[in-house]
Amino acid sequence: MTEFEDEADLRARLEELRAEHRALDAEIAGGELGPMRNQILVTKLKRRKLALKDEIARLMDRLQPDIIA
Repeated sequence: MTEFEDEADLRARLEELRAEHRALDAEIAGGELGPMRNQILVTKLKRRKLALKDEIARLMDRLQPDIIA
């Protein structure tokens, strides 16, 4: 696999994670939970959202590493 294919794969995965993060954000806000909204479900959704945020940050670091001059 070339560097460009690897970067393209990372960027595609990053976009998938961002889309899932946005969907969870909307779900947590109450758009799709309706009357089934309970604290346990909201907590699980928030944990998943935080895990996605961490994974997004890791991918961003791989794509744009900090270079200390």
